[in-house]
Amino acid sequence: MRKTFQLHVEGKNRDRVLDAVKHEIRKYIKRERRRDLPEGADFWDFDCQFGRTKEDATVAHLSALTGLINGVAAEGGAQFYVEILAKPAKRTPRVPGEPQVADADGMDEGDEEV
Repeated sequence: MRKTFQLHVEGKNRDRVLDAVKHEIRKYIKRERRRDLPEGADFWDFDCQFGRTKEDATVAHLSALTGLINGVAAEGGAQFYVEILAKPAKRTPRVPGEPQVADADGMDEGDEEV
């Protein structure tokens, strides 16, 4: 999906247009994830770019797109460009000696609260 979305549409509520844009992006991602995976792939990964125009689009993570869209809408932007390309990927197994990722509270399992 490579598309420039307009947020100012004559005769339509801006909030409803914003919701429709987000719905269209989510629908595209769900459709791509349903496709059959090629041999040797575990999941569909997405390369994303986001910007106000196609020329100033920068790399963005898929999970950050909604926040970026909300930022443009909050600033009163008239349009934005989104590029989402699906690619097959393979998960890499975790190494047993690798340190654990911190929980939401910022503490690892073995940490004690002071």
